[in-house]
Amino acid sequence: MEIDKKVIKKLIDALEELKKSLNKTGVKLDIPDTESITANDESENYNPIKSPIIGTAYLAPEPGAKPFVEVGKKIKKGDTIMIVEAMKTMNHVPSTRNGIVKKISVEDGQPVEYDQILILVE
Repeated sequence: MEIDKKVIKKLIDALEELKKSLNKTGVKLDIPDTESITANDESENYNPIKSPIIGTAYLAPEPGAKPFVEVGKKIKKGDTIMIVEAMKTMNHVPSTRNGIVKKISVEDGQPVEYDQILILVE
């Protein structure tokens, strides 16, 4: 799920205002700094490849086999990056772009939602 950056900015601003008003009343609130929240947005720097369907993600063609992709591996558009099982059907998920895998965002056997980020590529 991708969230609009304007919404995130408004939420951060509202939290900062709340923090200031509570500090004036003597209430201490443990809210992380704005920099730490925005610095963790990895999808801003890399291109996501998202799940086309709801199901269970499998990183390899069978248990114990070599995974389709690994961090640092170069992939081409059309390469299978993982399998998403839906209704007993194994659906190969192709890469939508060329690049180098920077992060695998799901674990083997994890349920995934439609449009969920599966991997990030550079």
